[in-house]
Amino acid sequence: MESNNEELLENDVQSLAAMFKEGMDSYNTIVNSDQPINSPDIQIRVKKTMKLFEQATRLVSITDVFSKNEGIDEVATNDLQYFLLPALLGSLAVKLTSGERKDIVNVAEIYFKDFLNRCNEYGLSNYSFGEKKDEKNTDDKTEFEQLEMAVNTRANKIQRYKAQKELKSKLDDLKKNMENEYADEEIKRNYFLTLIKLYIHEAIDELSSIDMEKPILEHMANLKKDDSKPQQNRRPPPPPLKPIIITKDEIQKAVYGAGYPSIPTMTVDEFYQKRVEDGIFPDPNKKPTGSMTLQQAALAGVPLYDDDKDEEQAEKLVEEDDEENIARMRAKDEFKDEHRRGWGNRMNRS
Repeated sequence: MESNNEELLENDVQSLAAMFKEGMDSYNTIVNSDQPINSPDIQIRVKKTMKLFEQATRLVSITDVFSKNEGIDEVATNDLQYFLLPALLGSLAVKLTSGERKDIVNVAEIYFKDFLNRCNEYGLSNYSFGEKKDEKNTDDKTEFEQLEMAVNTRANKIQRYKAQKELKSKLDDLKKNMENEYADEEIKRNYFLTLIKLYIHEAIDELSSIDMEKPILEHMANLKKDDSKPQQNRRPPPPPLKPIIITKDEIQKAVYGAGYPSIPTMTVDEFYQKRVEDGIFPDPNKKPTGSMTLQQAALAGVPLYDDDKDEEQAEKLVEEDDEENIARMRAKDEFKDEHRRGWGNRMNRS
């Protein structure tokens, strides 16, 4: 039995490595593409790549790649690259253009903070999550203190910019060595650790951008609320979708929940039931009544139009030589004779 479990674990590790490589190749294609980020091709690739990295995250949870009881020196060289998963997911999330921007930004923030938190635990970074609170209380500071804080902030940004530039240069040199099939363990380890350090800087920059974007999004949301106040009879919009990792059963739910405790986890049945309670999905135990839209009819599995009944009614009118029906059919034929198919608007051409 033990050998079977070891074999399954080995298969998971192999699939994780292949999945991560596929995701990284796709991610690099997105980053290096000349197409605008909102183009349909790029957006499709972003979503597909996110799914790959989400699945890789689940496999990381199953295979127990990381442990709080170990240091960075104890992590296997090939496993170091999986530190990047939340940072890559955050980077892809901010590139999404469909859906509520506020929800997208919140999801990205979860990923970046999760990445920095894990880096802190392994001694790779010392990011302070409470740092922003002190910066916000600028009203209580003197003019000199505010000026000193601005100078220090600028100096820190310049210092981090220089550090990023050096890391990128070092990474380029290491990448050339990595392409050598005889690259040793030390070169690979150095490459992955340099890549993680570079993403730490990028994650901090992204969180800074998110902090600036959030008040703007909040202001826009308030403006929308004010605009919608006079229209009390309008149908309320459906509740926004939140980041949820859907699992097949309770066992997987317990396992996958360890991956991202900050993101709610539920089974497929729980997810559907929650949507029924929110009024988004139809209740399968209740027969739909009243008029329905095409979408509601499709979800409920009910035909919106009775084709057989309409056909029967048409045949009955023909058999009875209904005068109104005959006149309507003749008018239809005359219209077809006078308006050939494809004539339409010829853009003022004869």
